[in-house]
Amino acid sequence: MPGTDAPEMAASGTDLSKQAKAGTSFPKETYLQWYEQMQLMRKFEDKAGQLYGQQKIKGFCHLYIGQEACVAGQVSALEKGDKYITAYRDHAHPLALGTSPNAIMAELFAKATGCSKGKGGSMHMFDKEVGFMGGHGIVGAQVPMGAGIAFAEKYNKTGKLCICSMGDGAVRQGALHEAFNMAMLWKLPVIFVIENNGYAMGTSVQRTSNVHDLYKIGLSYDMPSEPVNGMRVEDVHEAVVRAAERARAGEGPTLLEFKTYRYKGHSMSDPAKYRTKEELEDYRHRDAIEGVRHTILTNKFATEADLEAIDEKIKAQVAESVEFAENSPYPTPDELYKDVYVQEDYPYIHD
Repeated sequence: MPGTDAPEMAASGTDLSKQAKAGTSFPKETYLQWYEQMQLMRKFEDKAGQLYGQQKIKGFCHLYIGQEACVAGQVSALEKGDKYITAYRDHAHPLALGTSPNAIMAELFAKATGCSKGKGGSMHMFDKEVGFMGGHGIVGAQVPMGAGIAFAEKYNKTGKLCICSMGDGAVRQGALHEAFNMAMLWKLPVIFVIENNGYAMGTSVQRTSNVHDLYKIGLSYDMPSEPVNGMRVEDVHEAVVRAAERARAGEGPTLLEFKTYRYKGHSMSDPAKYRTKEELEDYRHRDAIEGVRHTILTNKFATEADLEAIDEKIKAQVAESVEFAENSPYPTPDELYKDVYVQEDYPYIHD
């Protein structure tokens, strides 16, 4: 059983046998899409962790393993043209949105062919083409930026929204409260998401926050807020659909607390000694990918052979991304002076 400091999880939908008996309201295409997306996130990051251990990936590396349903459910619930912004645990978002695994792996290798031209590394990935407005290394910095992106969408009358993800540690930042207040005051089309994996950088929510149900923070601003079982992709999808309908109707922001769990430490340098092996195994039994796999097989949406074929396809994609990154060049020194200002001939960049 989980330890006393373990994150409190939503109980519904975590038992795979009960989930199968309950049936599903989603078509097989959606389940197969979820399975492929989440497996790509998982296998890509498994490989990234190995490569980090081999010192081929350097700097910081924060893995999303275990939390894949939080992203997969967002992407299936939203529209093309919506914007996404998150913190530094940011590999899964662009993968789900369609950024090439080659470009993401090359970015991890700090290569010029990376999605941020090798300048951002693991924590600062961007892909404007798919609506991914970046991973951000300053804790909580993405919260006011997410509100700002939503303001731009409203000002330009695009009908689109911004979904802004943060960890449970970021909710203690003052910028969050300023952004929440402004977003409600101006009814901005933004969905704030707390990916509550229970431990922030390594200390449980129970030990760092007087409010354990973090979604209740939004209620202080009269913001519609709710907890969501982040280990079940169906629940994530449905919650994001509800929030998106509000945002597009001009009713303003929503706060969703995804109660999820990461199987790895905060970063690759974190041995995660603050939790027990029993707790980790308990959450592995609620794995979102296995839940989707079980539903697919139970409802005969695909066979074991079909899923194995998807797994082999993903294995080949990941292998190709590593080869691409290995063979790509590093940025040239003159790249230091590029992408600093929008105006290419801006003065004072050079002496």
